[in-house]
Amino acid sequence: MGKQEILLRTKVGWIGVVLTTLVIGLLFWLEVEKIWRLLVFIPALIAATGFIQAYSKFCVYFGFKQLSNFNQVGKTDTVDQMEYRAKDRAHAWELVNYAIVVGILVTLITYLLP
Repeated sequence: MGKQEILLRTKVGWIGVVLTTLVIGLLFWLEVEKIWRLLVFIPALIAATGFIQAYSKFCVYFGFKQLSNFNQVGKTDTVDQMEYRAKDRAHAWELVNYAIVVGILVTLITYLLP
């Protein structure tokens, strides 16, 4: 990913943090049943996905779609070599799994709070 794409993923990560904080605050303020705290997973996953992609300088979507971008946002190139496509797809799954683990951890912590 190019610098613009990395910046975009960082912004997505911060948006996810804000949404996670708002959801947690709203759930505690409304004093809803504990089961509703599981909703925190969605914005936590968004935050984790954004930051993990920015940190690794690798776009999950591009990895699954055999694309690359090292220039301006929205301009992509195709990854032609089959060997690199398989590596990109495997790396994309790895990053998705990391984000899921982070989302689960944040949700678990939120769920276990009194």
